[in-house]
Amino acid sequence: TKSDALGQILPIIGRDWSQSGVAQLFTRINSNGYKLIYLSARAIGQSRSTKDMLKNIRQGELVLPDGPLFLNPTSLFSAFHREVILKNPEEFKISCLKDIADLFPCSPFYAGFGNKFNDVVAYRALNIPSFRIFTINPQGQLRHDLSLTFLSSYSRMSDIVDHFFPSLGHTDHGTFMEYNPVNFWRNPIAQLTIEELALVSNVIQPNVEQPEKK
Repeated sequence: TKSDALGQILPIIGRDWSQSGVAQLFTRINSNGYKLIYLSARAIGQSRSTKDMLKNIRQGELVLPDGPLFLNPTSLFSAFHREVILKNPEEFKISCLKDIADLFPCSPFYAGFGNKFNDVVAYRALNIPSFRIFTINPQGQLRHDLSLTFLSSYSRMSDIVDHFFPSLGHTDHGTFMEYNPVNFWRNPIAQLTIEELALVSNVIQPNVEQPEKK
């Protein structure tokens, strides 16, 4: 949503307070093979209204991809007080994300989107790389974590989504990285044997016989 306070109030009266382009970007991320989860510091008592809000976001022909919704298991007043008054919703978010991560042998989190610095704090605590943490302000400006130069939007980022979220292909034997220019140029340099390194060295700098000293 564009802001926390109005994001909790306006959907109740039927007003859409979602960011422009969010459905397009998240749909393209999902199409590349990534699964989305929705995390909010709202109270569990707001689960129905929050689910309805997510389901009712329609931008053109696109809607938000399906995904589990995690909410704060406290009262409405406590959740509102923590998020809007105390402004430390990251405590719940860190705890929730750590519980999810503990279910996997390695971290399942690839990237994180939020609308304030508290979200950045939560994502950093889960060791999500800083270059894959994004925050968006009420004006719809998407910024990169700790970067003063990156400035985009959900809509513009959709055009370059393959650079941030390389496509994942699927086969009967599991998941593989689809061959495309983005993935090709991101592959690590192949490991060469000593013999291969010596051969490359000879090609670059051919041996020149030194004259014998008399």
